[in-house]
Amino acid sequence: MMKMHVGINVTDLERSIEFYSQVFDSEPVKVKDDYAKFLLEDPRLNFTLNLKNEVSGNQVGHFGFQVENVEEVLKHKDRLEKLGFFAREEMDVSCCYATQDKFWVTDPNGNEWEFFYTKSDVESMQTEDSACCAPQTQKIEIKNSSCC
Repeated sequence: MMKMHVGINVTDLERSIEFYSQVFDSEPVKVKDDYAKFLLEDPRLNFTLNLKNEVSGNQVGHFGFQVENVEEVLKHKDRLEKLGFFAREEMDVSCCYATQDKFWVTDPNGNEWEFFYTKSDVESMQTEDSACCAPQTQKIEIKNSSCC
């Protein structure tokens, strides 16, 4: 079973937490100085807020699917690679206050989607090796540009 994941960039974390708590009728399950996470069951959604000094244009940091184990991560990676997508793999990385196994694909407009399994929580935000909470500096070429 998959859970949709959406991570957005915000400039006022406290105000955003208040807004989304009201919209979702739920409190975040994790709050840090620069991060908040909501886990909703209906709809099945992992929704995160990432504090940035400045945002402009599209406020979405990335989209993703949280799956139940690393085998599901690899199953989806294999499926998408067979369809011609370039998948950037990141295994055993620390990002967004968690250790994760994941891979990324990029849509035709440059929006990044991750498929990930969270192995454990960690106390620090580490982004050097992952696009999870930091913007990508390099563009990824897409082999398959078909869409629905």
